[in-house]
Amino acid sequence: MPCPASSKSKIAKTFQKVIHLKSAKKNLSNPGFCLFIPQEKLKCCESQQFEKENLEEEAKESKNRATVEAFVAKLFATVSAVKAAYAELQMAQFPYNNEAVQSADQAVVDELKALSELKHRFLKKQIDSSPPHVTLMLAEIQEQQSLMKTYEITMKKMQGEIERKDSQISLLQDQLQGIVQNNKSLEIKLNASGSFSILDHIKFSDSNPIVFIMVFHYALRSIRNFVKLLIRNMVSANWDIDAAANAIQSEITFSKRDHKGFAFESFVCREIFSGFNEPFFSIQNDRQSLPNDADQRQIFFFEQFKKVRSVSVIQFLEQNPNSLFGKFLKAKYLHLLHPKMEFSFAGNLNQRKMVNSGEFPETEFFKAFAEMGRRVWLLHCLAFSLDQEVSIFQVKRSSRFSEVYMESITDDIFVAAERDFWVAFTVVPGFKVGQTVVQSQVYLSPNKTPPRS
Repeated sequence: MPCPASSKSKIAKTFQKVIHLKSAKKNLSNPGFCLFIPQEKLKCCESQQFEKENLEEEAKESKNRATVEAFVAKLFATVSAVKAAYAELQMAQFPYNNEAVQSADQAVVDELKALSELKHRFLKKQIDSSPPHVTLMLAEIQEQQSLMKTYEITMKKMQGEIERKDSQISLLQDQLQGIVQNNKSLEIKLNASGSFSILDHIKFSDSNPIVFIMVFHYALRSIRNFVKLLIRNMVSANWDIDAAANAIQSEITFSKRDHKGFAFESFVCREIFSGFNEPFFSIQNDRQSLPNDADQRQIFFFEQFKKVRSVSVIQFLEQNPNSLFGKFLKAKYLHLLHPKMEFSFAGNLNQRKMVNSGEFPETEFFKAFAEMGRRVWLLHCLAFSLDQEVSIFQVKRSSRFSEVYMESITDDIFVAAERDFWVAFTVVPGFKVGQTVVQSQVYLSPNKTPPRS
């Protein structure tokens, strides 16, 4: 019997509800359910995850950097070890030491092997060292030890070089001492004899500018010998050489330190040649003994030349204390040597007192001065025995250099040939013998503007 329509509809609705209920139960039993998460909380979680990944990446990079730094440090330490071993090998070869050479050679080989091993590790990308900071510290220690070893080897080498130089210096000093003693011996013999073979053969008829120039250079050698002795005495007496040179030639810039000696040479030349143009250097009172006739006057001075040209100075002075030469030498000594200078050399003025009283001491210093005076006196007598007028001249400071009247006392001044040079001071005076010029010797200044006169 068929069910009514309304009844069927109710059954369908009930069946549908049962189906939905079962479906709901089935869904509720499923563990994968969704919960609502706020957006802010979701972003926070993502940020924390990102920071964690960054920290891990930075830690990894830091570890890699530390590994590379440790490897590089080890590489440099090995290179330093190779250098130290090679330095030790060189040291062992000079002087040659067989055992030391073999030991150093093996050390070089070992360090090169270690360097080769590092190369292979780098090529195979096996540079990991655990832990890196320990490897780095050990590498730094190894490098410092290698550097210390290299420094020690260098110091030993330098010490050996110093000892070798000291030995050479000692040998050269002994040779110098021998040469000085030999020179002193020769000088004493020369001064004792007073002879100069060329002068002995000069005749009155031979007097000419060439002979004058020859005797001038003969005198100049004795002047320079005396200047060297003077400087040695000043150094021994603790003089300030720079201050003394500046007192003689002020505001001069010397290109080399040993050029200061030219200042003392200029002083001695200026004093010893002072009054050269006068018959008796303007210091004698014996004009009545000078002949009036010009020819007789020439003969008179040539006779004076002959008296002194081949004698022992001290011996001649002892025998002829009141001679023209004796008076000349006495006046020049008292004028050139200041009492303070003489006192600083000898600690007293005894030598000065002897000279002033007409006596002549036989000290090395006075003998050198007397020999210089003798040769200058010879030049003076020869000048007045010539039939040509002889005059002396000095070049003024700040004068432009002229090759006609001057020659440079130093040779290196003409390196720059196109530059103008100015006279700083005259070292050795020049002479005019008739039409012949004997060049003065000057110290030049390479400044663009002349020095202040």
